[in-house]
Amino acid sequence: MILSMTGFGKASLQLPTKKITVEVKSLNSKGLDLNVRMPSIYREMELGLRNQIAQKLERGKVDFSLFIEITGEETSSKINAPIVKGYIAQMKEILPNADETELMKMAVRMPDALKTERDEIDENEWKQIQTVIDEAVANMLNFRISEGAALEKEFMQRIENIRNFMNQALELDPERIAAIKERLQTAIDELKVEVDSNRFEQELIYYLEKLDITEEKVRLGNHLDYFIQTLAGSEANGRKLGFITQEMGREINTMGSKSNHAEMQKLVVLMKDELEKIKEQVLNVL
Repeated sequence: MILSMTGFGKASLQLPTKKITVEVKSLNSKGLDLNVRMPSIYREMELGLRNQIAQKLERGKVDFSLFIEITGEETSSKINAPIVKGYIAQMKEILPNADETELMKMAVRMPDALKTERDEIDENEWKQIQTVIDEAVANMLNFRISEGAALEKEFMQRIENIRNFMNQALELDPERIAAIKERLQTAIDELKVEVDSNRFEQELIYYLEKLDITEEKVRLGNHLDYFIQTLAGSEANGRKLGFITQEMGREINTMGSKSNHAEMQKLVVLMKDELEKIKEQVLNVL
């Protein structure tokens, strides 16, 4: 089973005075690239949070967001009474006949009129939040599993297409060999010179051996089988699949360079096209 690196997960928690929402989304990346967005009150927990996520997600460009929505009568901002009174007293000296209500409105807008008290993290609350984080990550992993199943289905189809094109190319091999022999014999005849038939046969055999694609066919078939075997593995295998596709590409390219046959080269192009589509999607595999 393979997992996609693309995924999205969300979970929420309702506390007495606030609602906590966690969102996790990921795209493909060579390693784990984790971006964390969370309120400053929880910043001291970020290192542990990163480890908590890294243990489960392994790879991907991951965006983690933790949102707080206040739903009760809770605020960390309070009026700094001494400062406000001091502002009002100073303004009365300047504007002795001013309305006190208006002075109050101006005073609360002045610097340091409000003070923000830093709340301490409630350990029980954070444990509840961690549970929600685990839930959001689990939802994203389920998304990855679903996407991985779709990728696996596509890979199997494209691997089968490559195998079919390869077999069609092999069916053309007798025709290709005959065409090569005929082309060489025609070239000799056009020279209008006497050649030793035995020597010609030896050179022809040597030339055809260089154009033989049997080894490429065997190796490509093995790579196709190994790709399918790796798909069924239980470990993260995106990198391994990428290496296998590189080996498949080498064999297909060699078959193309040896073919010397228009119809076979068309099949090679079709194999390359299928392989490129596999390579694009392998980048999304965990």
